[in-house]
Amino acid sequence: MEIRIGIAETSQVIEIEMDDGTDLKDVKAKIEAALGGKVDVVWFEDRKQRQIAVPAPRISFVEVNPSEAERKIGFGA
Repeated sequence: MEIRIGIAETSQVIEIEMDDGTDLKDVKAKIEAALGGKVDVVWFEDRKQRQIAVPAPRISFVEVNPSEAERKIGFGA
């Protein structure tokens, strides 16, 4: 699973590649808590077990791609 997080007032995007076995509901719950102001920092763990902290007030958007198979490349239909 891949997550892309946009950071407010910058062109920065944080890309986190997570294990395929990561629970999508758990990830969404973390993101909703951050966007709802319930937490100040959101922690994620990538495939290499690195811990990534994202300041919740700076999140501008989140894109979740649960499966690489769904990703389309190019201009073809």
